[in-house]
Amino acid sequence: MRNYFIWGGGLASVIALASCAGGGEKASQKPLNIIHIMTDDHSYQTISAYGHALGRLAPTPNIDRLAAEGMLFRKAFVENSLSTPSRACLMTGLYSHQNGQRQLGAGIDTTKTFFSELLQAHGYQTGVVGKWHMQCEPKGFDYYHVLDDQGEYYNPRFKSLETNGEYVREEGYATTLTTDHAIEFLERRDLEKPFCLLVHHKAPHRNWMPDTKYANLYEDVEFPMPETFYDDYATRCDAARTQEMRIADDMTMIYDLKVDELKDTDAYRGERERGSWQASIDRMTPEQREAWMAAYGPNNEKMIAQNLKGDDLVRWKYQRYIKDYVRCIKSIDDEVGRLLAYLEKENLMDNTIIVYTSDQGFYMGEHGWFDKRFMYEESFRTPLIIRYPGKIEPGSVCDALVQNIDYAPTYLDLAGVEKPDEMVGTSLVPLFSGTTPSDWRKYLYYHFYDYPAYHLVRRHDGVRDERYKLIHFYGDKDEYNEAINCNELYDLQNDPNELNNLYGQPGYEEVTERLSQRLDQFRADLKVDEY
Repeated sequence: MRNYFIWGGGLASVIALASCAGGGEKASQKPLNIIHIMTDDHSYQTISAYGHALGRLAPTPNIDRLAAEGMLFRKAFVENSLSTPSRACLMTGLYSHQNGQRQLGAGIDTTKTFFSELLQAHGYQTGVVGKWHMQCEPKGFDYYHVLDDQGEYYNPRFKSLETNGEYVREEGYATTLTTDHAIEFLERRDLEKPFCLLVHHKAPHRNWMPDTKYANLYEDVEFPMPETFYDDYATRCDAARTQEMRIADDMTMIYDLKVDELKDTDAYRGERERGSWQASIDRMTPEQREAWMAAYGPNNEKMIAQNLKGDDLVRWKYQRYIKDYVRCIKSIDDEVGRLLAYLEKENLMDNTIIVYTSDQGFYMGEHGWFDKRFMYEESFRTPLIIRYPGKIEPGSVCDALVQNIDYAPTYLDLAGVEKPDEMVGTSLVPLFSGTTPSDWRKYLYYHFYDYPAYHLVRRHDGVRDERYKLIHFYGDKDEYNEAINCNELYDLQNDPNELNNLYGQPGYEEVTERLSQRLDQFRADLKVDEY
């Protein structure tokens, strides 16, 4: 079984826990293992440990357990709120323009060092399962079992070292299968070596297809609409008005909301959406399809019979969207619990650091939106929970500004591996003691590049400190929109929903100048080549 892996280890020595930075007593003399669990588009609003109304109605007890036994980060952010760029930031510890992955699709600079390569060279067994979603082969991994592109919820295709680069269909639900392969890695590992395992779930990415066993979960629950759902964007730049990510207008009845009975009417948005939905259904086994229709068919027929219009239809769309989304989260939480149970059975909990996060945040109807991309908080901010026995006090909370470029340096630090000079992220280890060092960063830089593309969110960059946020939208006129060169300033203390743009308003000259100077400094120091 050990021969299943193609080991790429370098040094024979194993880094002991005693060499790790950070305060507190040693949890164990065993080498430290690392598990990074990352979901796709998981909002902090739907993790009950964060205390949001949605999380309270759809609890996540297994993820909450990690928070109860570790540290909950309340100010964790991404550098570019988009799936592939976020994954490139994770692997390289670099900003998007530095690692080449500014947008979806091609772009990753494969000459950049992945942290997995460095861990592998220092005696770690490395594995990644689930969503990879970069147009390069998994680099620095002894084991991989990754989904084809975005992956499908039902009976997805995976490739591995055993399949010789070919994607092979596997029967089952993607969230469950991803955990199966995570456990497979753990069972086949060399017990004499530490490991680093990335568990990357496809869920809850669009189009939010729950496992059939949860297809009716929460059906009798009325989820509250956010107070900003009917935001009119009155004080904003045009970017907030010209996007195409409104639940009311841009969420499709068939592909997104699964009302397949409407496919022969004009209620769907075209052949692409109908074809994508049909492909999802066609992937199911007869048994899966029967269970799916038994759950969705009666509810869909009831909705159609009501002939909903206007706000009534919008409210129905919101409820269907949120319920499907948190149904997918329910499976994730189950699988986190299954993975924890395996670690407990194998006595691995005390010498394994477990990180739970998402590749970015997501809109749960705030501002009337779904999806991500913008620098507004729901998209920019991501959940982050870290459990590290003996180093992190259970139930602790961190309010330091952290970012996804920090993961790679953190894992290298934990393994006693020196961070390359080019890696710009900062190790989170100094935060584990529960206090924020006096020299910790005071500002974050963000940059979104993917325009024109899905949802038509304009290019923008910006800077955030503990209280204020400055965003700059830019771009030439094109076939979709007029040229834009516009700024927004928000006081997050007094306006946490970011409704009142203060840029150019009397009384904010000093704040505007300070953030503008800091934004210019980021651009110069990081050698940003467009803004």
